[in-house]
Amino acid sequence: MTRPRCAPCRIAVTEPCPAPADQVWRLLVDWDRHDRWMLLTRARGGQGPGAVVEAVTGIGRVGFADPMEITAWRPATRDSAGHCEVRHLGRVVRGRGRFDVAPLPDGRSRVTWTEWIDPPFGPLGRLAWPVVRAAVEPAFRRSLRKLGRLAGDGA
Repeated sequence: MTRPRCAPCRIAVTEPCPAPADQVWRLLVDWDRHDRWMLLTRARGGQGPGAVVEAVTGIGRVGFADPMEITAWRPATRDSAGHCEVRHLGRVVRGRGRFDVAPLPDGRSRVTWTEWIDPPFGPLGRLAWPVVRAAVEPAFRRSLRKLGRLAGDGA
């Protein structure tokens, strides 16, 4: 008999960006340049629903694979919001992730990064979630700030 699944653990971080939404979007989904702004993560992959993104999180050769499938895709423009949603398929990270990019006045934008994670190690992983979240949230925030700076610089 299988146990009912618990609700995933959620984390969401929102940051303003000094660049227009379309510029932020282009950098955000340029997987080959992910390591320029996302802390400890390298990625490569396709774009659009059904495409696969192969990410590795870690330092040097110590890390874990985080393969994902893109499940929703709406490019942001200078005047309209966009989003990219993925399903995490790896052994360590399971669940869903989503980036939302929304235009703001004066050519700025806002990025929200949300993850709904099914923690590994069952109840032990769920118990550890508050500690994990306390470590991960500042890393997400730092990554989004760096994304904004790079996009603002025209990277």
